[in-house]
Parts: sequence; structure tokens; C-alpha cells
Amino acid sequence: MPIEKIELIRAGLELVTPFRTSYGVETERSLLYVHVVGTNEEGWGECVATTHPLYTSEYVDGCEEVIRQQLLPLVTSTTTAESFLASAQGIEGNFMAKAAIEMALLDYWLRIEKLSLATFLGARQTRVVSGVSVGILPIEGLLSAVAGFIQEGYTRVKLKIEPGYDIEPVRAVRQAFGKDLLLQVDANSAYSLHDAPHLSQLDQYGLLLIEQPLDENDLVGHADLAQRLQTPLCLDESITSAASTRRALDMGACSIINIKPGRVGGFLEAKKIHDECVAREVPVWCGGMFETGLGRAATLALAALPGFTLPADLSASKRYFHQDITTPFELVDGCIDVPTGVGIGVRPLQEVLDAITIRRDEFVVS
Repeated sequence: MPIEKIELIRAGLELVTPFRTSYGVETERSLLYVHVVGTNEEGWGECVATTHPLYTSEYVDGCEEVIRQQLLPLVTSTTTAESFLASAQGIEGNFMAKAAIEMALLDYWLRIEKLSLATFLGARQTRVVSGVSVGILPIEGLLSAVAGFIQEGYTRVKLKIEPGYDIEPVRAVRQAFGKDLLLQVDANSAYSLHDAPHLSQLDQYGLLLIEQPLDENDLVGHADLAQRLQTPLCLDESITSAASTRRALDMGACSIINIKPGRVGGFLEAKKIHDECVAREVPVWCGGMFETGLGRAATLALAALPGFTLPADLSASKRYFHQDITTPFELVDGCIDVPTGVGIGVRPLQEVLDAITIRRDEFVVS
């Protein structure tokens, strides 16, 4: 069943509440979908890039341009995810753009093969333990938000921090909810090595980890900081491939890794990172990027692999959107079910997608 065309769909959804991190505030999700279409089947990919190049150098408009000009010409009627990535090796970076096409191709061909993405990747779990990420809020609002998430059943809470907003919110959450709450923090590269004495104050609060405290390119600094703290360091933005994973672990820059498939160029590379970490007995967990149901379904399949031993940042649909574009993912007993259908296991609700679509462009594949 050859591929006949590819559609690029731009859409938008407002977030349920604004989400503030050290690099800015997100109020809506600017969406880019890759839709692979054949005679009797289809595949869906979701680009996880944000509106502005703040989390990484990629941003959604830039990803669309790279996909249009550089990546779509590499796709033929028989291109698979594996052959696409091989063809795209000469194009530097642009991991999120590549990942969106890879996901759509995986979904398409796995549907034809009647195989789920979870099975294809080697998933062992049918449910993923879910944590929740809480943005920067005034302390009173933070405590109210955390209380609500605990009541909903989330098993772990992650607090966004930045200079001037770190020790106090962690202390307040610990005092309010006790030492048994699984708690971690994420700095999104907001600190420097000079802040090591300050960050060491977090050691007293029994955190699971401190995520990405320093600049993404500063592996040496992370290795130095890791020696000064008792709390384990986790890398996020610094990890873009299996090779960067090996470098970080060899240098002692972290002892835990957050794997986001969009950030590393797709699910095939994410699987390689997972396998590298399993071989070294390094725990991994799966981060989220405000994905709608399409991206969330695929990421849940990845998070079901055996090396993902820490709760994921893959929350229920209602955490982010009033109306998801797929059947909503729900939190049950602290977990979210992994889709079992072929491909990524879900399709968009057409009426919802049509309602939020801004632009749809079609490209014929030869």
C-alpha cells in the first residue's frame, strides 16, 4: 500500500491554565500535524515544538519550514521510518521536525502490518504510572494546585523552579504534603555552576531528582555539580541522541535521564537511548511536551518499555486541554492505559480537528 500524499495541518488549542517555566509562559498550543495518506490507510505524526525557540532552538514555524523544504522531498511512496531517518542523516539537528515525520511513517506502516507501536518498540507494561508537572505559581496557588493533583491520583509531582523561586516552594510543598510525596524539580537550564551552594539546600528535602539545572551544552558543569549535590541530577535538554547519552553518562553528568522522543529525533532514537540506559542500569523516565492525544498515545507506548522505572510526565488530557483531538486519556489509579490498537492506537476526532484547523496543505508523493 504505497503512500500517495502527505498533509501538513496547522491548528491551535488553548491550554486549560497558563503554564510558566523559567523560560516563559505557555497559554496555548500551536500545533503541527503530519498526515501520511495511502489508498486504504493513514498515519499521524505530531510535532512537539513550541511557539518560540525557548525550550530548544526549534520552534513550530521553523519545523514546518524544514519539513516543507528539506524533509518532505525525502519521502517516496515506499519510505519507511527507518529509510527516512537514513536519508535525513545529512540534515543537521531539526530533531522535532524529523520526529514528526518519523512518527507518521511508523503509524502508517505499523497499521498496515496490524502491529501496535507499543509491541513494535518492545513495551512490557499495559499502564504507565503518571506524574504531573506544575508550573511556577505563587505559593498559595502552588499548594492549591498540588493538592488538587494529589486528589486526582497523580503519583509524583514535579515543580518548575528558577532563581528566586526554588527553596521556598519546595519547602512549602514538603511541609504541606509530607516526606512521602514523590517530588522532583525542573530548572530548564536556569542556573549556573556558581549556584551550586544554593542548589545544595535542596538536598534536605528528599527529592527524586533535579532536572537540567545548567545550560544544555554544559556537561562538564553538570558533572561537577553532580559531585557537590546529594540529590541525583537528571538531564533533559542536553540529551539529543544515544551518542550524547553515552557522553553524559561517561562524564558523570547525570545519573537519571528524561527521554522525550521529539527532542531526540523520534521513537527509534528514543529506543536506542532507553537500551543504552538499561545496559548501564540507569533509570529513565518519559517527559511530556503538551502533546495532544496523537503524540500522547505514541509517547505512552515508549513509556511502557521496561527501563522506564520512574513516573512519566504524561498526564491526563484534561490536565492540558478542555477538548483533546482524540478520545481523552484518563488517569485511573495513578496510571494511564497504553493504547493497544494498531499503529499509535488512536485517530483524531475529525470534527474536533476540523474545528481547530487553521491551514491544511497537501503534497503528492511520487
